[in-house]
Amino acid sequence: VRPSVRPPRFPSVTSLPQQLKQQRDKLRQYQKRLSLGLERERALARQLLRDGKKEKAMLLLKKKRYQEQLLDKTENQISNLERMVQDIEFTQIEMKVIEGLKIGNECLNKMHQVMSIEEVERIIGETQDAVEYQRQIDELLAGSLTEEDEDAILEELNAITQEQLELPEVPSEPLPEKIPEVSPIKNRPKPELVAAS
Repeated sequence: VRPSVRPPRFPSVTSLPQQLKQQRDKLRQYQKRLSLGLERERALARQLLRDGKKEKAMLLLKKKRYQEQLLDKTENQISNLERMVQDIEFTQIEMKVIEGLKIGNECLNKMHQVMSIEEVERIIGETQDAVEYQRQIDELLAGSLTEEDEDAILEELNAITQEQLELPEVPSEPLPEKIPEVSPIKNRPKPELVAAS
């Protein structure tokens, strides 16, 4: 029976920058240890030269040189890791922007399905008609009528006045003769009251 082979597990996109930063920090610690070791070995090589142990000093300097090359490689790896972290973080930002654009597009498409261009044109037309109608009302109320409007209003007023002023017909029979006037009853003077003393 063959054992099942698990596919390799890759870190999630969100945790990847954190793991890369941890690797970078470990490389920096390693770099710091190498730098301290180089200083010690340089001092030790000087001591060996003073003691006349040139071959041992030479071996120590070769080891030091190799560690310096490692230090340079470590610096390059740290730079690569930092650049990769920045690239991944920027790509994550781009992905969020793209996701936002996608959601926005879907929302716009749904809104466009609800409201067609014809519907918008109809609403705009109705709005313009309502605005024009309101403007006419405002002009009437504000008294800003043109001369033509004033003339038309006066003509209509005269027509209405003529309709109401229809005089009664003149009677065809002769008018009655003058009736004698009746004299009114004279008022008697009221007796004056005398105040008692």
